[in-house]
Amino acid sequence: MHRQRADPLVVARVIGDVLDPFVRAAPLRVTYGSREVNNGCELKPSQVVNKPRVDVGGNDLRTFYTLVMVDPDAPSPSEPNHRETLHWLVANIPGTTGVNFGQEIVSYEEPKPTLGIHRFVFVLFQQPSRQTVEAPGWRPNFNTRDFAELYNLGSPVAAVYFNCQRESDCGGRRVYS
Repeated sequence: MHRQRADPLVVARVIGDVLDPFVRAAPLRVTYGSREVNNGCELKPSQVVNKPRVDVGGNDLRTFYTLVMVDPDAPSPSEPNHRETLHWLVANIPGTTGVNFGQEIVSYEEPKPTLGIHRFVFVLFQQPSRQTVEAPGWRPNFNTRDFAELYNLGSPVAAVYFNCQRESDCGGRRVYS
């Protein structure tokens, strides 16, 4: 009997907390240095200080994409009252290129989780055409679904996430004897 592998986006509740079910329709490759982001991989805050390289698939430079990066677990996974926190927003990315060819609407903010393990989600939407996208007035309580509806983006065409938690050697309570 053939067993179908569970979708990691469903298992990690990215589908549900951030996105509705969708069909992957474009390649999305996210890399921090030499480390490619695969669903559920763990990256340390020190590995994600600088914005990643993001390559967008597709087969036509005249097709444009929008990339959203959010943290649905802010300020903590047990009490995500800032769900979702916007970490990066790039629009008008031509197909077959990367984010460097798009328009950065909201600059990259490095992940700095303080409590628990946070999911950081990259979501790619295909735009109906090249368009003007306004920066939201805030980062906390951003809503990917509402944003997609506002700009007529429809369902995502790709998504990937990584887990990140505070590094044990960065701050915290110090005990001096």
